Amino acid sequence: QLQACGGGSVQIGGSLRVSCTASGRIYSSHIMGWLRQALGKEREFVAAIRWGGGRTYYADSVKGRFTISRGVTENTVDLQMDTLQPEDTAVYYCARDTDLGSFYSGGRYLRTWGQGTEVTVSS
Repeated sequence: QLQACGGGSVQIGGSLRVSCTASGRIYSSHIMGWLRQALGKEREFVAAIRWGGGRTYYADSVKGRFTISRGVTENTVDLQMDTLQPEDTAVYYCARDTDLGSFYSGGRYLRTWGQGTEVTVSS
């Protein structure tokens, strides 16, 4: 199971960090990632990291503003979100899989999901 936390409300240009902790071990074959879903929109890929090797992947809309990383705490993945904009407002979900492609197409093929954490960016 995956447990996400750290959402909240922030003003435009602010920062937030969301974290996701896995109840079991994350293996080197795993890819950990985040998707988000804004009200009335489809769920979309945000960022992912290969646990073995640490290669990262980002959606164009967040590249340069968001950073995904292995957390300090074991079996945790963090998403640091900087320069937040109103369009970043969404429920953020963490997920785990072994296939990067599963994080796309709304994540409908992802094997393991966490509950969402809400992020609101306002003026």
